[in-house]
Amino acid sequence: MRTVFLYTLARFGIFLATAAVLALIGARGLLLLALAVLISGVVSFVLLSGQRDAMSAAVVSGVKERRRKFERARTKEDA
Repeated sequence: MRTVFLYTLARFGIFLATAAVLALIGARGLLLLALAVLISGVVSFVLLSGQRDAMSAAVVSGVKERRRKFERARTKEDA
């Protein structure tokens, strides 16, 4: 879960940095938020691809482990 937290923190950091730059340029209100979401999404897609892959692998392995535990508990209950 650490990778999920780090990825989320990086995305939020990129969003805040983008919003700060846009605010310095003069964007305000809803325009600021909309542009920050769009631009930070593109930047995150490019810059965080490796971290996103690591997060995805961690999530998939966690789901597989939970399924294995569930199956073991289910078969133990049937026996």
